[in-house]
Amino acid sequence: MPGRPLLFVDVDGPLNPYAAKRERRPEGYTTLRVPRGGGAPEENGERLLRRRPLRVWLNPEHGPDLLRLDYELCWATSWMADANRWIAPVLGLPVLPFVDFGDALFRERPDGVHWKTAPLLDYANGRPFAWVDDEQSDADHAYMTAHHSAPALLHHVNPRIGLREDDFRTLADFARSSGASQAGN
Repeated sequence: MPGRPLLFVDVDGPLNPYAAKRERRPEGYTTLRVPRGGGAPEENGERLLRRRPLRVWLNPEHGPDLLRLDYELCWATSWMADANRWIAPVLGLPVLPFVDFGDALFRERPDGVHWKTAPLLDYANGRPFAWVDDEQSDADHAYMTAHHSAPALLHHVNPRIGLREDDFRTLADFARSSGASQAGN
């Protein structure tokens, strides 16, 4: 459905409440252990064996909740293509497109705008979108307002608790109010 807005989904924070107490997995979440480097061999295999896998907490209910929203889903995470390999299967999501951050990945900007912001606006290419993340700031809101004329929602998610029911309500309300569904049909 070309008229639906995009939903840019970050993994760490919204889906993986990485800042929750280390010893207490949140209720409803499952633990995924991802080998450092995403399972790909590294040059120093011996060092890789000594490194602990990355602990990721995921709530399998988030997949169906995301699919029920009236959005075109897209990964907006440093996991990029690996989100389809590791995250999507646990959530029951299909393979999703992802934003390839290329050289912008983790590159700090002198204006304080998050390294994801400009690539997300480029990817949206004038389409309405919502972006769920735990790292947006006032600088990102100002940049988006100055460079994107379509409706947009930068929705902050607390990385200690991840996506909650009220977040899904906010996203559903934005999709309905953005006018994108009517504009594309």
